Amino acid sequence: MKFTYTEKKDTRSGFGDGLLEAAKKNENVVALTADLTGSLKMDAFKKEFPERFFQIGIAEANMIGIAAGLAIGGKIPFTGTFANFSTSRVYDQIRQSVAYSNKNVKIAASHAGLTLGEDGATHQVLEDIGMMKMLPGMTVICPCDYNETKAATIAAAEFDGPVYLRFGRPSWPIFTKADDKFEIGKGKLMIEGSDVTIVATGHLVWEAIVAQDELEKQGISAEVINIHTIKPLDEEIILNSVAKTGCVVTAEEHNILGGLGESVARTLALNNPVPQEFVAVNDTFGESATPMELLKKYKIDSSAIVEKVKKVIDRK
Repeated sequence: MKFTYTEKKDTRSGFGDGLLEAAKKNENVVALTADLTGSLKMDAFKKEFPERFFQIGIAEANMIGIAAGLAIGGKIPFTGTFANFSTSRVYDQIRQSVAYSNKNVKIAASHAGLTLGEDGATHQVLEDIGMMKMLPGMTVICPCDYNETKAATIAAAEFDGPVYLRFGRPSWPIFTKADDKFEIGKGKLMIEGSDVTIVATGHLVWEAIVAQDELEKQGISAEVINIHTIKPLDEEIILNSVAKTGCVVTAEEHNILGGLGESVARTLALNNPVPQEFVAVNDTFGESATPMELLKKYKIDSSAIVEKVKKVIDRK
C-alpha cells in the first residue's frame, strides 16, 4: 500500500477537534489548561462548553490535583499543557494523585519532542514516554498525524483509566484516513514487507513510510508498523512481523533510553531475540532549529531509518 498526502496539519489540532467531539458525545468530559488554551487548540471547546472549561493558570501541579478531584466526582478531565510541563513539572502529582489510585484523568501533552523546534532544549521533552510508561496502570499513546490524534482523543475519553496522550506542534502530513479504526493497545500494519520490520511511533511513522519508499527503490522490502499505543504494547503484531523478517528497526522522537525501542527490545528478549537497531535521540538534549533540521541533525529522520535498516539487515 502506498501512502501519500495532500494536506499537512498539526497533531495538536487533532486533539482540539477530538476533544470537542468527545465532549459533544459525553457531558462528563471537561477540560483544564495551564494558560495554554490556544496552544492546545482548546478554544472551540471553551467556546462551546464554557461551564466545563477551567483555566487554571500557570499552576500545573494544581491542575493535576483539580483533575483528580473532578475524576472522583465522575467527570472525565483532560489536562492540557506542553509535554514538558505535563510530566517533569508534575510527576509527583501524577504518581500520587492519578496513577496510584487509577483515576480517570487524561493528560494531554502537546509540543513534545524535537519537532517543537525553535523553543529549544528546555521545552523539547525527550524523556516523557519513559517517565509515563513506568507508572503502573498508565496508558501511553503517541499518534502519528491529525486524523489519528483526533481518533485517539475520542478513544481516550471512552477509556476508563489514566491516559498520557502525546502530540506535537508542527504541521505534519495527514496520511491516515479520517474513518480509520483506532483501538487503544493495537498497532497498525501500514505496509507489508519481508526483509526488515520498521516499528515507529508519532511523527516518525511518516518518516518510516518515506524510508520504506526509498528502501523499495534499493530492492529492500520493509514492513512498517505504526505503534500508536506504547503502553500497553501490541506485542503480537511485532512478534508476528519479526518472525517473518528476522530483524527490526525502532523509530521514535524520544530519548533512546526509556522509549518505544526499549519496550520492543524487552519483548524480543523474552520471546524471539533478533537483531534490532534504534532510531532515537542518543541520550542528549536538543537545541533550537527548525523541526526538520533537528530531525536530520539528531539522526531521527527517514535517512537515518534507511541507514539503520541496512545495518540491521547486515546483522541477520
